[in-house]
Amino acid sequence: MASFNPTEHQHLRYNPLNGLWILVSPHRLLRPWAGQEEATEINDRPEFDPTNPLCPGVTRPNGQKNPQYTSTFVFTNDFPALLEDVPEPPQSNDPLFQTASAKGTCRVMCFHPKSNKTLPVMSVREIRDVVDEWVNQFNELSKKYLWVQIFENKGQSMGCSNPHPHCQIWCSSFFPNEPRVKDSHMREYYQKHGTALLDDYAKRELHQRERIVIENPDWLVVVPYWASWPFETMLISRNQNKRINDLTDSQKTSLAAVIKELTIKYDNLFKCSFPYSMGFHGAPTGNLTDANNSHWTFHAVYYPPLLRSASVRKFMVGYELLCQTQRDLTAEQAAKRLRELSGTKHYSEM
Repeated sequence: MASFNPTEHQHLRYNPLNGLWILVSPHRLLRPWAGQEEATEINDRPEFDPTNPLCPGVTRPNGQKNPQYTSTFVFTNDFPALLEDVPEPPQSNDPLFQTASAKGTCRVMCFHPKSNKTLPVMSVREIRDVVDEWVNQFNELSKKYLWVQIFENKGQSMGCSNPHPHCQIWCSSFFPNEPRVKDSHMREYYQKHGTALLDDYAKRELHQRERIVIENPDWLVVVPYWASWPFETMLISRNQNKRINDLTDSQKTSLAAVIKELTIKYDNLFKCSFPYSMGFHGAPTGNLTDANNSHWTFHAVYYPPLLRSASVRKFMVGYELLCQTQRDLTAEQAAKRLRELSGTKHYSEM
């Protein structure tokens, strides 16, 4: 029998952040594709759309008129998933029918007044304004809420319902599943090894140099060894930051530069406005702000769905829903493709 080759033979990889295994099946890239193809997302929108409720000066469906903003703009979501003033659910002693209180707030944050200004075509200075507003919002909301989730859904294929460049900030009184599980596994690792899991992981990646996409003194971008999505990346702080409001002035600027470089690479991969869901994870806040969070490392995750081209995406269905996540190319193959792309010049400028 031939010796094992990770780029040819199926194998499992362990995700230490959630305790789950990923099935890697690189030989499946050879199969023909006769499934659904997405419409290619090209950033050909106008600067201003008077019918878009996120544009400056436009009246939103609830009757409120947006200001003529010139940078970022934040408002409370008109159709939020979380509200603050809601009644408590009744307590239940039945182990099969449990409910718990869920309170919070949801905000929308526009990145730029122009609808055709996505992050990869914004300047570093403009993205720095976005980072600064993220920090402002986090400083305010983290005083009250246990979890502040900053996230961006970009593109229709990742469920974005409005093309104007924006993100959302959902804050909750409870600890959501994904960060709660991460918190547990990172705490367990810290108690066993005396070091933070993602700090150690970043050092290993810098030593092995197989999955690195971007690096600078403050940030490391890798395709994680355990990545689920085809071109998934993780952006990790190299300065032991715990939360976004820990960042120094220079770290905020370097974060803006890394975001621009990574999103340019994404757009350049298939020469389209590359869809993804991304979000930041850091130590919990609210009544856990002053707890021992030595096990945390501030980081962001990007989950892009495209697999083969601008029109062929990865579907998390069937085996993924019923058994476990499966991917068709190795993390090393994905990292190599992203690493070799330009992160300074957008394909639209070439």
